[in-house]
Amino acid sequence: MSNILDRFRLDNKVAIVTGSGRGIGAAIAIAFADAGANVVVTARTKEQLENTVAEIHKRGQKALLVVCDVMDAAQREALVEQTLAEFGRIDILVNNVGGSGEIKPTLMTSEEELEACFKFNTTTAFAMSRLCAPHMAKSPDTGAIINISSVAGHLAQPGFISYGIGKAAMNFMTFNLAQDFAPKVRVNAISVGSTLTDALAGIMNDDLEKAMLKNTPMNRLGQPEDVAACALFLASPASSYITGEIYGVNGGLTKTPMEMPRSTF
Repeated sequence: MSNILDRFRLDNKVAIVTGSGRGIGAAIAIAFADAGANVVVTARTKEQLENTVAEIHKRGQKALLVVCDVMDAAQREALVEQTLAEFGRIDILVNNVGGSGEIKPTLMTSEEELEACFKFNTTTAFAMSRLCAPHMAKSPDTGAIINISSVAGHLAQPGFISYGIGKAAMNFMTFNLAQDFAPKVRVNAISVGSTLTDALAGIMNDDLEKAMLKNTPMNRLGQPEDVAACALFLASPASSYITGEIYGVNGGLTKTPMEMPRSTF
């Protein structure tokens, strides 16, 4: 038997990582480069992407920078076309773009806000998967789609109606796509807990951190690299017999990480 660590390599593979200018997306893109992949880094802000590209180049891998708003169909199509023009193949897609918008009670949430959050978290991932899967199916090995979800998709809590619905839908979409795309393309998701990204760091204070740690069995906040390590496993041949699964990278959360106010009547 060959060295088991060889199964975690991504040599010569091409990965698209959306939202890879910072945080979890950047950590995943860099981890893939560490494992030998060439990476297409994409987000709306070019300056952030340049930092990720520099880290990939330090690791001796190729990086293609594509400014793209995945909410725009034409830009999504251009992203895939530029990837194929540069590398001639697509092996891995990480649907990392997403977000909660404003966290607030249900009675203060409009239909438009609900629909916008659903589109941002689920519809964009669906659209990118549809675009990439046919090209992945041509790969000598199975393709891999990884959806970055959240504990909000299965732990109900006040204030997260839009985000919770968006991520719950992403989870069930993962199950469906895994069945639909097998055996050519594997589809899995990562359910992320309280992770110290730039977005969370911007609102973090001692009281909030204490509240989060109280409900987190591992007694620490997650780091982007924690999620990246799981994404590397799911992208690599090490997980070649795994599809249609939701992997929790959340410190053991079984209840919501913080208390939020309920709707008032």
